[in-house]
Amino acid sequence: MTAGHWIASLLLCSQSVTAVAQLAPPARYHTQLDAEAAKVLPEVVNWRRDLHAHPELAFQERRTADLVAKELGRMGYEVTRGLAGTAVVGLLKTGRPGPVVALRADMDGLPVTEETGLPFASRERVRTGGREVGMEVGLMHACGHDMHVAMLLGAARVLAAMRGQLSGSVKLVFQPAEEGVPNEPNGAERLVKAGVLDNPKVSAMFGLHVGITPAPTGTISTRARGLMAGSDTFEIVVQGRQTHGALPWNGVDPVVVAAQIVLGLQTIVSRQTDLTVAPAVVTVGTLHAGQRANIVPDEVKMSGTIRSFDPAMREQLLLQVKRTAEHLARSAGATAAVSFDPGYPVTWNDPALTEKMLPSLRRVAGAQLLSDAAPSTTAEDFSYYGQHVPSMLFFLGVNPPGADPAQWAANHSPRFNPDEAALLTGVRALASLAADYLTGD
Repeated sequence: MTAGHWIASLLLCSQSVTAVAQLAPPARYHTQLDAEAAKVLPEVVNWRRDLHAHPELAFQERRTADLVAKELGRMGYEVTRGLAGTAVVGLLKTGRPGPVVALRADMDGLPVTEETGLPFASRERVRTGGREVGMEVGLMHACGHDMHVAMLLGAARVLAAMRGQLSGSVKLVFQPAEEGVPNEPNGAERLVKAGVLDNPKVSAMFGLHVGITPAPTGTISTRARGLMAGSDTFEIVVQGRQTHGALPWNGVDPVVVAAQIVLGLQTIVSRQTDLTVAPAVVTVGTLHAGQRANIVPDEVKMSGTIRSFDPAMREQLLLQVKRTAEHLARSAGATAAVSFDPGYPVTWNDPALTEKMLPSLRRVAGAQLLSDAAPSTTAEDFSYYGQHVPSMLFFLGVNPPGADPAQWAANHSPRFNPDEAALLTGVRALASLAADYLTGD
């Protein structure tokens, strides 16, 4: 971002704050909240750029955790470390009785080689798994978690400055491993089991995610009930009988069977699922077979993902995937072994909490608040918190002014480059949700 663009963005944010103030009279502390957010913004930008240049994989976020713990300690938070490995939890006690509100940010990066060309682009490298164990790839904050951590640190500074006007307590959860590790519990699930929502017990929890859809910078999007899909991973092993590729009738070709299964799975959503109830997705993402062109192999392995928003529909989708694979394989004289790895639950925004807090988001975003956003088929482990306490997640638009949505590089892209002008909106939104919940405004 050029200096001119940065100054213009700040002016735009300032004008937005003024416009929103005209829409709804601020509570007694909102003026201070907005001023504190503007004051901390330069540090938020610095934190974000530092974190972006030094991403870390799931459960390896040690440098990030050190930075977070150091800053929270300076702000006067009680800091707890070690939960779920690298998590950092900050607790701000006001000294007055009241509820406990929690705010969450995720810290992990992704094995993606960055192509943004930013002066603070990541140059980190990591050896990872995949088809070639030990393959070296780049490491990048390709999902915007650097933005999340920086904005929550900014909100932490704002809330600490306003401690005298609040009641109850603020709990900040800097969480590892939202992206997860295959076949292992993810960060949020581990934190819930470790008791992060207790001692003191959390009354409500809020979080945000940048991007997801190509919304203009500063847009806030959310909805009551299901905001993001539940996800399940499936693996199918098709067992045939190996033979010479020139004599396929002497064996059972699992490649052909696997191809039929891939096509058959597509009819589950298109022809067997009532999409008027909720959206659904069945996608095959990997397919591995054979070693040579003239050999019919013994087996084929494939894997994919299932996304759903309705619990009953989810169970039906799992049944249909298993039935489709097994019956198609049997019809060709092969077998299909189907297994499932349960993923994240549906990210559920508590309806009563969402309705109560929409005025807070409207004060921050004004006309840029979309309160009935379309559900997203992406998944988020913030969903685990919502299974235990009333929770609400919202999306923050980070598509720069004038950018073509069709050319937008989405989350997980090596060219994902969220607009830093959205940082102020995120800080104000997180701080406002916490302060308004604690004061009842």
